[in-house]
Amino acid sequence: MILTDTHTHLYSEEFGNEREAMMQRAFAAGVNRLFVPSIDSSYTQQMLDLEAQYPENVFLMMGLHPCYVKPDSFEQELEWVYQQLQSHRYYAVGEIGIDLYWDKTTLAIQQEAFRRQMKWAKAMNLPINIHCRDAFDEVFAVLESEYSKELFGIFHCFTGDFDQAKRAIALGMKLGIGGVVTFKNGKIDQYLNQIDLDHIVLETDAPYLAPVPYRGKRNESSYTLLVAQKLAEVYGCTVEEIAAKTTNNSKNIFGI
Repeated sequence: MILTDTHTHLYSEEFGNEREAMMQRAFAAGVNRLFVPSIDSSYTQQMLDLEAQYPENVFLMMGLHPCYVKPDSFEQELEWVYQQLQSHRYYAVGEIGIDLYWDKTTLAIQQEAFRRQMKWAKAMNLPINIHCRDAFDEVFAVLESEYSKELFGIFHCFTGDFDQAKRAIALGMKLGIGGVVTFKNGKIDQYLNQIDLDHIVLETDAPYLAPVPYRGKRNESSYTLLVAQKLAEVYGCTVEEIAAKTTNNSKNIFGI
């Protein structure tokens, strides 16, 4: 059984000296494919080091996270993203998007960064990995304005309602399902079985959003298995079927 964690911040300081043990727990749980999003340039070298250490398991994305879109630095950060996309093999542009939970004052430049990176993804035939927090309307507005057959990817940590799920899928996105599906108030488990598994991928967003029974604690990629077990309940199938289908979906997106 091969599980794929399509979104894990393996370079996070929260793993500290335990990173190797965390990786081994992931492999032991069947999580053999781990996709690592970028947030800003300060983590690029650590990402490249992880890829070099685990070349068969770790696959990188490159992008500027909306929370790191700052007036005095976002142009330089975007230039870094573009240079990296030109000079190294990345499997997606991400994570990119809009976050209005932490800072609403940067909306205009968040929109600009999102749009510009989306254009690069389309030109390079790369998927995008979308971050959206308190900003569904704003994210959909940019997505719809940039929509084309070249646009595809993952709506990371999807927590929207059924209509928003269908809207994201219609725009070429898979739904990234993580620990929230195990929360009593997560709500997405109430309609997910109405979404064909063709549109679902697994993720952890480690070290954030750990699933039950670890909610509130540090998340890690081995917990992808717990998300798969919950989806097996939701869809009324086996964990092996969830693993096979979602891993195949990830291959269709990332091309590996």
